[in-house]
Amino acid sequence: MKYLVLTGAAAALIAGAALAQAPTSKARVGRDAGDAAAAPVGMLSASTLGSMDAKGFVENAARSDMYEIKASKLALEKTQDPEIKTFAREMIRDHMKTTQAVKAHLPPGITPPAELDKRRQGLLDDLRASSGPEFDKRYINQQVAAHEEALTLMKGYAAHGDKSGLKMAAAKAVPIVTHHLEMIKAMAKTH
Repeated sequence: MKYLVLTGAAAALIAGAALAQAPTSKARVGRDAGDAAAAPVGMLSASTLGSMDAKGFVENAARSDMYEIKASKLALEKTQDPEIKTFAREMIRDHMKTTQAVKAHLPPGITPPAELDKRRQGLLDDLRASSGPEFDKRYINQQVAAHEEALTLMKGYAAHGDKSGLKMAAAKAVPIVTHHLEMIKAMAKTH
């Protein structure tokens, strides 16, 4: 319970900091605060629910891949930046593969979710509401947070998971997600 209280407090501080930066509109302030609050919640989920339990892992991995694919499809539609477009194409291709790897090892009785959770849907909504340089910056920042979360999830389940096939899929995803994270962090420095 202490972790939830601390995470909630951290999310509130991060959201407050985003509000204090005086962006150009109230809507943008809300998007910034929502994105900032989503990151610590995702990390907590990845490091607890998804790190040992097959059902928690499958739900988190499926929604992570689903979000990556949908966000990257939006990037292909909305950005003019060729570097972001290249990254987005790689995200779609690679996250479709990691989804298939998890599906190939599903234990009986566990089905991946068909829709995003509210947190990730909120991130997508924030992307849809953004355009131009705001979109590019928001996409990059969301991708950094999403890949940090995904890496925590994959490493945790690979080390502590309860189903060997899923552990193998998670372990194979670690270098892919690590590569994505390195790419997006490098991009964040230049945008």
